[in-house]
Amino acid sequence: MEMFHLRYFVAVAENLSFSGAARQLHMATSPLSQRIRDLERELGTVLFERDSHHVQLTESGTALLPIAKDVLRRFDDIPWRLREAISPPRPVFYVGIPPGLHSALRERLRDFEQRCADECDLKRWPGGSSDLLAGVQRGELAMALVHLPVHAEGIEVAEVMREPLGAVLPAAEFGSRTSVSLHELVDHTYVSPAPRMLPSYYEEVEVRLRAAGIHRRMTLDTGDYGSTSEFVANGGAFSISMLDPGSGMHKHRNENTVVLPFADFAPMLATGLIWRTDRAESHRDLRELVESATSALSGPVA
Repeated sequence: MEMFHLRYFVAVAENLSFSGAARQLHMATSPLSQRIRDLERELGTVLFERDSHHVQLTESGTALLPIAKDVLRRFDDIPWRLREAISPPRPVFYVGIPPGLHSALRERLRDFEQRCADECDLKRWPGGSSDLLAGVQRGELAMALVHLPVHAEGIEVAEVMREPLGAVLPAAEFGSRTSVSLHELVDHTYVSPAPRMLPSYYEEVEVRLRAAGIHRRMTLDTGDYGSTSEFVANGGAFSISMLDPGSGMHKHRNENTVVLPFADFAPMLATGLIWRTDRAESHRDLRELVESATSALSGPVA
């Protein structure tokens, strides 16, 4: 049995879906199913009841899940526990930073880093929200700013900012407008970057768009937001991004597109600070840092 067998098992158990777990693990479904069968064969028991529509944990699978999570948590903790054991007296904390942070939040972060400079080193670690969450769970990151929502066992969340979202539209069609309604976009194609680049909140946005009768879709393979704008600028399409010009997602804005508020929809993207509960409880320095960071980073869009 290898550690990856347990990691694959936990992913399937939490998703109750082989395809969903495969997407989370960035692998194909077939090899994932094979690894689970290998694990079941080695353990001598069936872990999942599965058919073409449903996946459920067996009694053995239910018993294994907390054991597997504990083993993985201990295994993933090895790097930061080692750093902690051999590190110099001056502590070093790694902080995850997602793309597209609002300029006001970046300024608060810079001020916070300067205030901490005499007592510790804060090092930024860039990545998408899902990757940063995984980094916090593994103990590689002390804390991280991520786009919400986040629902993960053992993870604390403090919301620090909310940003309104608007429609990215072709300037030739909507350049003279001050807002747009969802019903006006029924005949337009919704264009989005690759799903891995989007915060999970966009899943809720998708539900609202479909409820409004917007069914045409174009999903790009690239994570380049500039490419999304180029498709929108051609006409007959739209996307969704931060409404405030101070947002880090400024690449959506060019001379051929406009970003307008919705007249009948008020989507808001929240950013939160996350950390592992057990680490903050057992390490006073981290607990104090998290408390200070939450206070320093919280606030409305300027």
